[in-house]
Amino acid sequence: MMQARMALGLAALLVAAPMLDSSGFLAARSEWPQFRGPQRDGVSRETGLLKQWPTDGPRLLWKTPNLGIGFSSIAIAGGRIFTMGDRRDACYLCGLAEDTGRELWSVRVGRNGGNYAGPRCTPTVDGNLVFALGQHGDLLCVEAATGKERWRKNLPKDFGGQCGGWNYTESPLVDAEKLVCTPGGGQATMLALDKNTGRTLWKCAVPDGDTAGYSSIVVAEVGVRQYVQLTAEGLIGVQARDGKLLWTYGDSRDRYAGNTANVPTPIVLDDHVFSSAGYGRGGGLIKLTANGQHIQVNEIYFKPELTNKHGGLIQLGDHVYGDRDDSGSPFCVEAKTGKIAWRKNTRTKGEGSASIVAADGHLYIRYSNGYVALVEASPAGYKEKGVFKIPNSDSNSWNHPVICGGRLYLREKDTLWCYDVKGG
Repeated sequence: MMQARMALGLAALLVAAPMLDSSGFLAARSEWPQFRGPQRDGVSRETGLLKQWPTDGPRLLWKTPNLGIGFSSIAIAGGRIFTMGDRRDACYLCGLAEDTGRELWSVRVGRNGGNYAGPRCTPTVDGNLVFALGQHGDLLCVEAATGKERWRKNLPKDFGGQCGGWNYTESPLVDAEKLVCTPGGGQATMLALDKNTGRTLWKCAVPDGDTAGYSSIVVAEVGVRQYVQLTAEGLIGVQARDGKLLWTYGDSRDRYAGNTANVPTPIVLDDHVFSSAGYGRGGGLIKLTANGQHIQVNEIYFKPELTNKHGGLIQLGDHVYGDRDDSGSPFCVEAKTGKIAWRKNTRTKGEGSASIVAADGHLYIRYSNGYVALVEASPAGYKEKGVFKIPNSDSNSWNHPVICGGRLYLREKDTLWCYDVKGG
């Protein structure tokens, strides 16, 4: 009996023990299962990362070429990496081994090309399923282990979807049993499908049929669970349960309507939403107040200087960080007041639109010219702690960076680069 108990205890210990990482150290496996990470906020909760980079940048662990051209970032879950790219004959979704970057499988999503070649969507992983959206509206669900197709839809053909001139860019959201996305148009401006079967659960038609923007949906809990999205004509809030349109904001030409492109993912701050758009429009803060079955929207402020084109916004504590339009001049703003704490005014190696993620007290800023900078995440000012250039970059280096498992991942054209940023 004693031996049996010892065996059971040892088995339980082995099951509960963290896995060995590629360096041989015991570590729990980190995941980044969707665009902008676990909470869709661009913030990694990892600690113990490098506080200063070597002169030539962090150590390269591996690279994987020939993934196909595109602007997709990556998702990481279950020991695999998922990304997308345009190859010669089509757009593909690929599964890679997390430790080595070796390609395990690839599956055809839809036709390639588009205005700027390549897909823009980052795949979303949920358990044993992966969801991906091609630039022409092909929505695909596959098995994570094998790439075997479970179901597919086409947003324009099946739901009357309408996107902007730069094609579909959204990264789908999985919420419990729902797969939620934004076809745009008058039939299903926002759409919820059963994630397992692709069956339609509900459609939300915004009056006048908003065209899909280039943003991705986030979740808010104000009165009811709701989905917040920035479309081509403004912000919308949609009830998660049944697709009821709860509120709209910014549907005028001095806010978001009629803009060249609305791209950044909104940031939910409890009962507030911070949002921004580029091309000279601006950004600001609204407050949502539940009043019975209704949601009231109040604008706190909107400022033209808080523009952001497509690099994204990061909220850390009381402040939001982003790049003004695509100037390569990141800013830090107090979220509640819109007061700018600092703006990068000095010239550095990094120039052009800045894509940002955050981890362990630092910002990882990827500039459009291919330079990547480690910057202190502080309202005190812009202070670089290291910079290096992605080897095969030149311009339009726009894919959002990822921090996961002590590694910095950078998609550039058809290649994925993996760097070691774990501290000693």
